Amino acid sequence: MKFKTISKEELETLSFDDIAYIILKEKGKKMKIADIFKIICDTLNLGERAYEEQMGDFFALMATEKRFIQLEKGYWDLRENHTAQISIKEIEDELEDDIMVDEDKDDEEDENEEKDYYDDIDDMDDDKEEDDLKDLVIVDEGYEDDLDM
Repeated sequence: MKFKTISKEELETLSFDDIAYIILKEKGKKMKIADIFKIICDTLNLGERAYEEQMGDFFALMATEKRFIQLEKGYWDLRENHTAQISIKEIEDELEDDIMVDEDKDDEEDENEEKDYYDDIDDMDDDKEEDDLKDLVIVDEGYEDDLDM
């Protein structure tokens, strides 16, 4: 459906977001929201006052309508023109890079853990000639009963 071929009566039956969709579809490129709404107002002979009073409502309508996407610097376009191009190869490469980085971190952590472990062992004084437990006495509660027999 060409925008210029639609009669004013037909356009009046359409909502502003439907008209904006037709305009963006026909232009095939991004546009500023003010320009889109200006075309709508001029086509429907709404006048400058309606443009100023309803611009905020039009913005809210465009922002909530899923067919449109807001771009940088106040530009809007059809969401269908901005689909993500996903490359399985790129995703696999990124995952492999992430795994390699994680493995490198794990190796570094393992090396640090080993050093700390061996440092702790070296600090231990197991070869002391004095035994901290040499004066330890074990008392068995049943021991006294065994002596009486």
